[in-house]
Amino acid sequence: MQFPTGQAGPNATSNHALRAKAAELETAFLAEMLRHAGLGTQTGGFGGGIGAEQFASFLREGKAAAIVRAGGIGLSESLFRAMTEKAK
Repeated sequence: MQFPTGQAGPNATSNHALRAKAAELETAFLAEMLRHAGLGTQTGGFGGGIGAEQFASFLREGKAAAIVRAGGIGLSESLFRAMTEKAK
């Protein structure tokens, strides 16, 4: 049975939760890739310190979340499909 646009089916809540988790996993993956790419690494005379690395992680997570909101790299969709198949 197809549900009209705007109406939720019985699995809509669980699908929404799975999509959110898939996006969260893609965000974590991208943040780690950005760390390895050197985003937030301080160079020169004004960088450094314990706080710099901690705040750089916030920058990477924010950038990764923005990438996912803009469509990401397709990882969250693949993860969502895999999780919905597993749930059946």
